[in-house]
Amino acid sequence: MPFHSSHLSFLFQKAMGKRRSASPSLRHSLWLVISISSFLFIFAILRLQYQPRHLPSARRPIVPFVGTPKIAFLFLARNNLPLDFLWQSFFQSADEDKFSVYIHSRPGFVFDESSTKCAFFYGRQLSKSVEVLWGESSMIQAEQLLLEAALQDHANQRFVLISDSCVPMYNFSYIYNYVMSSSKSFVDSFLDTKEGRYNPKMLPTIPKGKWRKGSQWITLVRRHAEIVVDDDLVFPIFKRYCKRRPPLDLDGKLNHQKVVQKEHNCIPDEHYMQTLLAMCDLEDELERRTLTYTEWNQSATKMEGQAWHPITFKYANASPQRINKIKGINHIYYETEYRTEWCQSNGTSVPCFLFARKFSRGAAMRLLSAGMVSPFDAAALLDQIK
Repeated sequence: MPFHSSHLSFLFQKAMGKRRSASPSLRHSLWLVISISSFLFIFAILRLQYQPRHLPSARRPIVPFVGTPKIAFLFLARNNLPLDFLWQSFFQSADEDKFSVYIHSRPGFVFDESSTKCAFFYGRQLSKSVEVLWGESSMIQAEQLLLEAALQDHANQRFVLISDSCVPMYNFSYIYNYVMSSSKSFVDSFLDTKEGRYNPKMLPTIPKGKWRKGSQWITLVRRHAEIVVDDDLVFPIFKRYCKRRPPLDLDGKLNHQKVVQKEHNCIPDEHYMQTLLAMCDLEDELERRTLTYTEWNQSATKMEGQAWHPITFKYANASPQRINKIKGINHIYYETEYRTEWCQSNGTSVPCFLFARKFSRGAAMRLLSAGMVSPFDAAALLDQIK
């Protein structure tokens, strides 16, 4: 019997009639299956996105160090180090087995007899460096490169970050004993509740409750330095979402109008180390203060407050009395936490600051001539700065 299209149509209609008769229960079952499947799919995606991330940790094997521990002095320089004559005097009075020097300068800059008067800087520039811009993540990269290089020498047990305008206020022996007597890192760290630098897009990697602010100038123990170098979770988020807002134009208005006004004005080097260590629950292993004194311009108006900057010490305001006043500071008050940090090292009361910035060459010369850094030899100093 031929199979005509009319037969096909009849069979199709019959089948559909049976399906229609069962459609209410079938549709209910299908919707139930689809709903459960959708829920499980969405739950899996959310769980994947918001599951606890592996925080940076000291993944390197712990190797007990036997010998004389060293302080690694990590210099961040634009080009040369203009206060080299002071650092020459400082290191000259030190035991060379107790310190090492590393310098991050612009790519291609070499420290030798033609570019510095400090013999301790010869050849100490990193072979790998980046072009650093203030307020950009490149500053953090430079710090990581310095730490990475210094960690190659296992004798380096403390790591001090130094700016190109920074000076020591004590001799090497005092600074060495101060830093080495503490088992903690010195990291200025406090809650940032006012400036709105935290970007919600940092979630879920960086919770707002772990967001911290503080001075860039840190001193780390070796384990904390390793955590910074091994970090591949927090830094990428900073690089993407913590950025400096464009500066004001001549009329006091932001360059890109309303779009830019909504941007977060985030300075990475004032937040990264503090936030990273807070996220790793290491704040109990910190003296939450910096060892480097900075005097900020507090005479700025409300409008100018967006561009506060450190005061530069010159010869006139770098008197021994002024320096001794800084050296006499024994506590720091943190307004956002209602916290007074009494300065201690290994449980003993100590002056808060070992270093200070920003110093001009004239101010550094006056500090050196007062004998505050090392025994002063005027003839040797004149030879160095010719």
